[in-house]
Amino acid sequence: MRTEIDATIDDVCRLLERSREANYIGESVSQLAHGLQAAHFAARAGADDAHILAALFHDVGHLCAEKDAERMDALGILNHEQIGAQYLYDRGFSTTVCTLVAQHVEAKRYQVFSRPHYRANLSEASVGTLAFQGGPMTALEAESFEKHPLFKGILAVRQWDEMAKVADLDVPDLPHYRPRMRAHLLAQSGSG
Repeated sequence: MRTEIDATIDDVCRLLERSREANYIGESVSQLAHGLQAAHFAARAGADDAHILAALFHDVGHLCAEKDAERMDALGILNHEQIGAQYLYDRGFSTTVCTLVAQHVEAKRYQVFSRPHYRANLSEASVGTLAFQGGPMTALEAESFEKHPLFKGILAVRQWDEMAKVADLDVPDLPHYRPRMRAHLLAQSGSG
């Protein structure tokens, strides 16, 4: 019997699947490949399911945003991190997953502020979006961000995000993550 959780997973997977061949804001991978690679790197690092799913979903806001959503020129949807976090929250994903997704842009801003060579290693598209996203954090913003209870996890998701831009990297495909999604959503619903 197909459950509400199965329907949610099907909907999320359909959304991601639509980006399999789509150009991803000037990167050398599609958006789906980017998410799959980020999740792969998270799993390889021994991350828990919440972090792996956040890595997989971190850019879903580019896909689920309304057609009239504000854009960063040709670099995707402005505030995609907040849009994606809300989309996931509305579908029953945990606060941890949603927070990790919501904060991955702030992690980039933090890293550019706190690590002198970080910006030089960003892709051209990521440098382009930085200007729309507020630029580097200020010292005061960085000090506050460092106190976030999920600070280390947020930085980890950002690291996996930056790593996940390798053309033709062989990683597990989307069906591989369905059991993780199901277990996660079951746990959130109290049924797991």
